[in-house]
Formats: sequence, structure tokens, C-alpha cells
Amino acid sequence: MAKKSRKNLTKIFLWLFILALLVVAIPVGINDWVIQSTASRIVTVEKAAALPDVECILVLGCAVRPDGTPSPMLAERLDRGVELYENGAAPKLLMSGDNGQVEYNEVVTMGNYALEKGVPSQDIFLDYAGFSTYESMYRAKEIFQAKKILIVTQKYHLHRALYIAKAMGLDAYGVACDTQVYAGQTNRDVREILARNKDFLTSIFKPKPTYLGDPVPVSGPGNFITE
Repeated sequence: MAKKSRKNLTKIFLWLFILALLVVAIPVGINDWVIQSTASRIVTVEKAAALPDVECILVLGCAVRPDGTPSPMLAERLDRGVELYENGAAPKLLMSGDNGQVEYNEVVTMGNYALEKGVPSQDIFLDYAGFSTYESMYRAKEIFQAKKILIVTQKYHLHRALYIAKAMGLDAYGVACDTQVYAGQTNRDVREILARNKDFLTSIFKPKPTYLGDPVPVSGPGNFITE
């Protein structure tokens, strides 16, 4: 009887060990797949400028300071986006970020920054409902009716953005904007592994974003109205 109990315990521990391996292996495998499957779509500024028929440069938003100026990470993204625009990589800039609260507006900050850099307002589009990377990609296709885009963000984030874009049916390339290392990057890298796993599933089921609305094609004049 004791021998049979030990045998049963051994089986239980074996199955628990296999389960533990799967719990670790599956997220790691998904993370690696998202990175490897998008690596070839990350290009330099020079190669981006040589791509044909790119409709817009999609700059992904991030934190804005309380005084309404972009955080260093956001400024880095915006500088790269403007550089690509000036190099002729695409005729329009699409700023996608969070404006979920009246007192917090990433996209107007982004639009004003590009305007101050000399980009005409008619070449700037604002996506006020880019509340997540997934929603930014969904809306780039459905609301702004883009087909071929350049995505600008830090490299750690770029793989996930490109993966979602492909799942949405966008012909997307990415240009990284890493010019410095920011405090807390290790934490961001860990969170990004979880986010890649989440959006791997999101890209399969394709839920609708928080908001849709009437089309604002990037082929037309920009929707950034300045006073």
C-alpha cells in the first residue's frame, strides 16, 4: 500500500513539474515569437525613407508632463517621427495617444511639438483614442484607413506594435528611436513580456477598441486644427 502511495505521489509531482514548465515555457515562447517574427520589419531611417508608398508615420504616445510638455521618451519618439517626415519617408504624421481625461492630453502635446518643428498642420493627424498599442493599430486601419505605415517608438515596444499591426492587416515597418537609456527600463522590459503575451491573444480575437467613429483618411488633410 505504501509503495502504491509513493508511486501516486511521484506521478503527481511529475505532472506538477510538467505543468510548471508549461507555465514558464509558453509565455517565454510567445515572447520570443513576437520578437523574432517582427525583427526583419525594424529598419533604419535611411531604409525607411526608401520604402515606397508609405502613407503615414504613426508615432505612439507616452507620458506627458504636468506642464503639458512631452516626457523625454515621448520627445525622442516625436523627434524620430519628424526626422522621418523631413526625409520624405511619408507625407503625413499620425499621433496616437491617450486623451481619456480632460486634463490629460498626449496627442495635442504631440501635435504642437511637430508643429513647432515645422510640420504643417494639414500633414498632422491626431488619434485621441489610442489608449493602448492595440487600439492605436486598430484605429490606424479602421479610422484613418491606412494600409502601409511606419511605426515609431522605442525598440522594446516596437516588436509588439509591429506584431499587432500585422495581425490587423497593416503593411507596417518600424523605426526605433533609442538615443539613451532611461531609468526603470528593466521594469519596462519585464512588463513588456507580459504585454506581448496579452496582445498575442488580443491579436487573435481582435476585440473592438474603446471608440471607433467616422473615417478620417490619412490620404486627406490632417485633422489637427490649430487656433
